[in-house]
Amino acid sequence: MINIGFIGAGNMGFAIIKGIAESGLCKSAGGSSDSEGIQLFAFDTDAQKLNRLNEYNVSACSSEKDLAGKCKYVVLAVKPQQLDDVLDQIAESITENSVIVSICAGITDEYICSKTMPNAKVVLVMPNTPLLLGEGATALTRSDSVSDEEFSLVCKIFGSSGEYAVISKDKMKEIIAINGSSPAFIYLYAKAFLSYAENVGIDQAAAKKLFAQSLIGSAKMITDSGYSIDELIKMVSSKGGTTIAGLEKLYEGGLLDTVKSCCEACTKRAYELSK
Repeated sequence: MINIGFIGAGNMGFAIIKGIAESGLCKSAGGSSDSEGIQLFAFDTDAQKLNRLNEYNVSACSSEKDLAGKCKYVVLAVKPQQLDDVLDQIAESITENSVIVSICAGITDEYICSKTMPNAKVVLVMPNTPLLLGEGATALTRSDSVSDEEFSLVCKIFGSSGEYAVISKDKMKEIIAINGSSPAFIYLYAKAFLSYAENVGIDQAAAKKLFAQSLIGSAKMITDSGYSIDELIKMVSSKGGTTIAGLEKLYEGGLLDTVKSCCEACTKRAYELSK
């Protein structure tokens, strides 16, 4: 049996646990034996957050230290500002067999090792909130001490709730703007379109349905059509047409530069959190 524990059962921790439980990974995992399954554990200072995990057969732990002592995989699903306290609590329970999985934005594996043990096994993960619906986009990387088998299991965990990609360790801060924070940026973009629909008297339910499906369809065109982004833009645009008129205003408003500045600010904050 593989024990996986979650310190933090908020939105992200809950989403990951839900994905594991509903994917069938609890019945079989690790690849060494069909009978080797997963047992889930969790700790959170908020008892209500733990209570909602009951339907997924998650065992509640009495403390961070208690959880780290029981679990090979310790998932740090807390805010970066809470991390120091958590690492102080679990440091004595981390062994050479432990695998620390951190979803804390901007935090490096070197920092986690410095607070727990030298050469600790660390997997850095940047997920996003669509994990709640099984549509997550997760970036992962690992320290050299993590074995292929251990890393494969962590990848399976996040793959159970969407798509994942393994990236270079030195780009884990830059990737935050691309998948970790980008849902909020996309929601703000959507809000502008839905506000326009409301202003011109279009039914909000209809507008939300059509715009959301346009986002879904456009995303599928990016991933599945084989066309480049520029080619896809041209496919929608007719000379002298409505799309061209709208695009001209977006270019005039500096949309591309604004998005670049947005991503740079997001990355800058990630580096600040890592100090």
